[in-house]
Amino acid sequence: MTEPGRFTGGVNDTAGPAPATESAAEPGAAAGTGAARDDRPARRSWIAAGRPGGRAELRADLLPAARLTAVLALTGIPAGLMWWLLAPREDYRVVADGVQPLGDTSAELFAADDAVFVLIMAGLGLLAGIAGWLLRRRRGVALLAGLAVGTGMAGLLAWQLGELLGPGPDAAELDDVGATVTTRLELASTPALTVAPFVAVLVYVVATLLASRDDLGRAAADDPRRS
Repeated sequence: MTEPGRFTGGVNDTAGPAPATESAAEPGAAAGTGAARDDRPARRSWIAAGRPGGRAELRADLLPAARLTAVLALTGIPAGLMWWLLAPREDYRVVADGVQPLGDTSAELFAADDAVFVLIMAGLGLLAGIAGWLLRRRRGVALLAGLAVGTGMAGLLAWQLGELLGPGPDAAELDDVGATVTTRLELASTPALTVAPFVAVLVYVVATLLASRDDLGRAAADDPRRS
């Protein structure tokens, strides 16, 4: 009777620690699961706020993008002045039966107005695209839209200002025999208004494709240690 008792006691002593080990492992597993669960909201919050194109990022960029749009639109004033000063025009003398050109006339004269306008708008778009990319903390969709809208408005303003400054002769001037009149400044090809937005967006997109970071360097601008 002694041996069975010892045998039974041995089984109890050996099997006893096993449930304790399992129960000790369970809190650790639960703690690990809880930590993983606790980490998920923070991770989702970081993704929503910090990834390129996130809603929080987009809301933060709206006001700077609006300011950029306004500044770019105002650049249409110097652009219009440049167009008015650089575009070639021709002088005519009013005679009894009409007007006579002073000097040699050129068939490319009227196309030159459009060519000068296109060159000015291309330069404006190039500068706008570079300036937009240099706004490192605001790189994203909102800034790109601001570039396109702002340069488009600048083109419209330059067009209207240039034609306002170079209106050409009116009916009274054409009736004044012996007077000298100058041809008007006119944009014959309205698709030229898309040149500045196209170039600005193109420069920005090319810079984006060449960027080495997925966030376009926004995080490095906020924290120089990450650059």
